[in-house]
Amino acid sequence: MLIQEINEPIASQRGIRLLLCRDDLTHPELPGNKWRKLKYNLQAAQAQGHDMLLTFGGAFSNHIAAVAAAGRLQNLRTIGLIRGEETLPLNPTLARAVADGMELRYLDRETYRRKHEPEVLAAILTQTGPAYVLPEGGTNALALPGCAELIPELAAHTDFDAVAVACGTGGTLAGMLTGLAGQKTAIGVAALKNGGFLREEIDALTREAMGHTYSNWQLLTDYHFGGYAHFSPELLGFIREFQARHGVLLDPVYTGKLLFALLDQIRQGCFAVGSTVVAVHSGGLQGWLGFRQRFEQRSQWWPELP
Repeated sequence: MLIQEINEPIASQRGIRLLLCRDDLTHPELPGNKWRKLKYNLQAAQAQGHDMLLTFGGAFSNHIAAVAAAGRLQNLRTIGLIRGEETLPLNPTLARAVADGMELRYLDRETYRRKHEPEVLAAILTQTGPAYVLPEGGTNALALPGCAELIPELAAHTDFDAVAVACGTGGTLAGMLTGLAGQKTAIGVAALKNGGFLREEIDALTREAMGHTYSNWQLLTDYHFGGYAHFSPELLGFIREFQARHGVLLDPVYTGKLLFALLDQIRQGCFAVGSTVVAVHSGGLQGWLGFRQRFEQRSQWWPELP
């Protein structure tokens, strides 16, 4: 695990040590939290004798891309149920998923909203055949132990007072909470507009996994920049400047918001002097291709992807 010191003037002024956990470098094709969420699900799928993974996501989903890559690496068939109508040519995310062997099927938005209902899922499986079903975003009970493993890995490299991660479905933060076991502080930065619902989701996940909830965490909901995958010149400018200063590319859906939020919280004096705060870079860089495709005309700067 690579831990990178982030020397920001505002952190130095406030007496805060800011570190970046480069979990985006953990796995060459399944970076960051996606590999952690899939790890024990893939073991369960194989233990149950499944040779096919079925999952759900939007047209630009990091999760869809990750499941397709995992299927190729593990020699498993994959089916992606995509929200909305098929649009050709395929965007970069879906084109990559198909290249990795994923079969794409499309669900209208009403059916997609009902995808967790037993009769809807049963009808889908009647069409596809038996499959190991992964939820949207990869968040379920088996996702948590993989994310929990980040905590002892991190503790083996450095002492810290708080650890922060961007939140889409809340699974990564929930897993980290079980790894922390009530010690230190965890911070989630919601990537979605109106992301307050994640508090109940995260509590439900830890209750299912551990039989109880935790109080050593907080969710920041004011750094969504207009909503999930919305274009923001301010956020894009921050990401560009962060890369110039530290040589690290963030993404505009998750990790850009995470670092922007942490630096703003440091500016506001939300951490005690002398604290060490770790931000987790959870990957997601494949999303840049689709983001650029959607918003090319609205910015003169786009990063060169690693």
